[in-house]
Amino acid sequence: MMRHSFRTTVALCAIAVAAGLAGCSLLPSGFGGGAEKPKPAELPPNAALIAVRPAWTARVGEVNLQLTVNVSGGTITAASSDGTVAAIDAATGRDIWRASVGGPLAAGVGGDGKLAAVVTSANELVALSGGKEAWRQKLPAVAYTAPFVAGARVFVLTADRAVTAFDGRTGRKLWTQQRPGEPLVLRHSGVMLAVGDTLVVGLSGRMAGLDPLTGLVRWEAPLATPRGINDVERLVDLVGSVSRVGNSVCARAFQASVGCVDASRGVVLWTQPANGTEGVHGDDRFVFGTEADGKVIAWKRENGERAWVSDRLQYRGLTAPLALGRSVVIGDNTGLVHMLSREDGTPLNRLTTDGSPVVAAPVLAGNTLVVVTRSGGIYGFVPE
Repeated sequence: MMRHSFRTTVALCAIAVAAGLAGCSLLPSGFGGGAEKPKPAELPPNAALIAVRPAWTARVGEVNLQLTVNVSGGTITAASSDGTVAAIDAATGRDIWRASVGGPLAAGVGGDGKLAAVVTSANELVALSGGKEAWRQKLPAVAYTAPFVAGARVFVLTADRAVTAFDGRTGRKLWTQQRPGEPLVLRHSGVMLAVGDTLVVGLSGRMAGLDPLTGLVRWEAPLATPRGINDVERLVDLVGSVSRVGNSVCARAFQASVGCVDASRGVVLWTQPANGTEGVHGDDRFVFGTEADGKVIAWKRENGERAWVSDRLQYRGLTAPLALGRSVVIGDNTGLVHMLSREDGTPLNRLTTDGSPVVAAPVLAGNTLVVVTRSGGIYGFVPE
């Protein structure tokens, strides 16, 4: 049974939460032991039905972590594995500032345009303001999810399934909320965002709404229930990115399901079985996701019914998608960026980068589509 993704950069590493240590990578079924892995789907000639022009290229260091590219207005902030953090003007590709936190990172960068925050492999939360270190705090456990910065606070989700809030100006710890869960957790970026005055986080297979001022739990909504005969098979952690439209927040539970929650009430709207490891994105009509075998699926946002399925990109090691206008944008492990029709998944255009894997879901900053690769290339494209 195929239980794991073909993306080598996806964090399929189970870690013992009690020990707080990184564990070993889990290879997909059919990898190793002499078995051949499936061949990536062959691509037809590029249709180029949507005009897109390359706008600029920038670089950070090599990226070997679960990268989160932060977008705030017309600024993108990205980080490399060696601890380089760069704020870049999305219109020109020029550095606004660039800094080093002095050591390798365990999680990508979060920010609000004024304050940026990362987590190092030494379990340190580092806040940067204008490219200068503002403060640094030691965490009790490793974190694989980028910090979330909002409301003059920095929120961190650690691998012991604890959420901790820090004062954005001073770094003082404000509160910690820890919830029970399965004994293993994914080495993968999780879910954390704000919906109104509620901090929404993924805790095991549940979406939870917390009071950002106190950490008290307002509601919990289960998107998946652990099942299986061992701890690895029971992993159902929610993985980022998510699709939010108003109070509707849709997310993926690792290799279990995709579902949507009304975050104003904490009510599950729908769930559907799904076997993927990357987050989702969408619009007011559809929720888009990529499965472990490279299928791309669109679910109707209103009820979770499948709108369409495409197998044109099977076994190509896909990122989470980005809904962009009339297209769905997805990167693959050869550095290609695919633009598919949001209506039926047919190809609209294909963009090239440096040939190394695209390591995060593409993002939109202003009018610029931004893609980051494993080798540290940052590419800006402008749809016309």
